[in-house]
Amino acid sequence: MKQIKTLLIAALFAFGANQTISAQAKVAHVDVSEIMTKMPAMLDAQSQLEKLSTTYDADYKKMIEEYQAKLKKYEAETTTVTDAVNTERAKEVQDMQKRITDFRDNAQKELQQKESDIVKPLMEKVRASIQKVGKAKGYQYVLDAGASLLLADGPNITADVKKDLGF
Repeated sequence: MKQIKTLLIAALFAFGANQTISAQAKVAHVDVSEIMTKMPAMLDAQSQLEKLSTTYDADYKKMIEEYQAKLKKYEAETTTVTDAVNTERAKEVQDMQKRITDFRDNAQKELQQKESDIVKPLMEKVRASIQKVGKAKGYQYVLDAGASLLLADGPNITADVKKDLGF
């Protein structure tokens, strides 16, 4: 009877140890930022954003130059014109300052929105590829190596995700 109890306890321990071993999750890591920065569609998007930014910068500089030229002219003519003209010119200069500030703020917002509109679908595509590759390789968890991963001792599936995305 004592041998049966011992055998039964040993069997339970073996079963429990087997469950513990089976319960360990398979974990891999991937460097999402590396994928995003080397993704051809992202490189094209960055080129578009740089082109748009250059256009906004050129327009902004032109507005500043016009403002500075007008300000210089008005300052030189301050003593030769009437107070009413000076008051009108001061109002015009303030309006120009407001237009310049509004233009800069709107340009920044448009660039941020354009970047968001471009990056969001690319990020979704990368996320779907990571899930596809992770599931195909049997991983329950895939961690982003670029997001403060302190130890990356498991498999790196970055190359597999790049291959899945076609680059």
